[in-house]
Amino acid sequence: MKRMRLGAAALAAAVSLGVSGLAWAADKHVAVTQIVEHPALDAVRQGVKDVLAEAGLSEGNGLKWSYESAQGNAATAAQIAKKFSGDAPDVIVAIATPSAQTMVAATSTIPVVFSAVTDPVGAKLVADAMHPGANVTGVTDMTPIAAHMALVKRVVPTATRLGVITNPGEANSVSLVNLIEIEAPKVGMSVTVAAATKSGDVLAAARSLVGKVDAIYIPTDNTVVSAFEAVVKVGNEASIPVLAGDTDSVKRGAVAAAGFDYYDVGRQTGQMVVKILGGAKPGDMPVEGVAKSDLSVNLSAAKAQGITLSPDLIAEAKEVIQ
Repeated sequence: MKRMRLGAAALAAAVSLGVSGLAWAADKHVAVTQIVEHPALDAVRQGVKDVLAEAGLSEGNGLKWSYESAQGNAATAAQIAKKFSGDAPDVIVAIATPSAQTMVAATSTIPVVFSAVTDPVGAKLVADAMHPGANVTGVTDMTPIAAHMALVKRVVPTATRLGVITNPGEANSVSLVNLIEIEAPKVGMSVTVAAATKSGDVLAAARSLVGKVDAIYIPTDNTVVSAFEAVVKVGNEASIPVLAGDTDSVKRGAVAAAGFDYYDVGRQTGQMVVKILGGAKPGDMPVEGVAKSDLSVNLSAAKAQGITLSPDLIAEAKEVIQ
């Protein structure tokens, strides 16, 4: 059957309406590079893939799908970027800041759509979020840190000392820690930062906070989130409540988080990819933020970490893990 090309506007409308089975003039190649595998970033990737399928592009049906994980290694991310640049796919999706930085450095011609990037301007992915003007655009997951610090105080009203574990080599984490150090004192908390430059350092970093903090907050730092269970282990052993910047970590043992559903972030990213495959130019597409935020709580984690959540907080939660 002869395939017909659809314009970008028609494609965008079709995707927004959830219409499947679109016809494409030629097969498309989408390559995905991801800094590390953990539930939040994996959900982004799945969201992209599902939107492509709804737009009539699935593996074996008009889509060549390439995927590589750097497994938390910056040098590997650079190798992946070089490989994808040489492969010249139609669109490259770069998930998380380190992968996006290496990918943007590797090509100035292939469309790059980043996702789950905290500060795309600060990371030098785009000069202007509203007018990217080159081959790059995407979706930022900038965390509402002020709201998260307020949540810490609701969960642990007596907290005056907050511990944060971060990889200082991740540009997204640097931006978030800077915001935490501004916002936490506004709600009466000092901040102690523990560094973990690789996932194997996370347990020691968490243990270094014991006796120094009343609660631990883990931002959307890919290195730390990939080893989140190590933080939970320390929180349980030392009765220190652990909160997170992403709701997927609540399932893994955080007491609470008010964050994005990263599958929805992936779907939003996928819609941008479909528009570009239909002819839209990345440089003309403003960087998009994620407006929706949901509260998740874990009652068994709260008990293990020595606190009781208030009934009103539990009532507000979209997801309550028993």
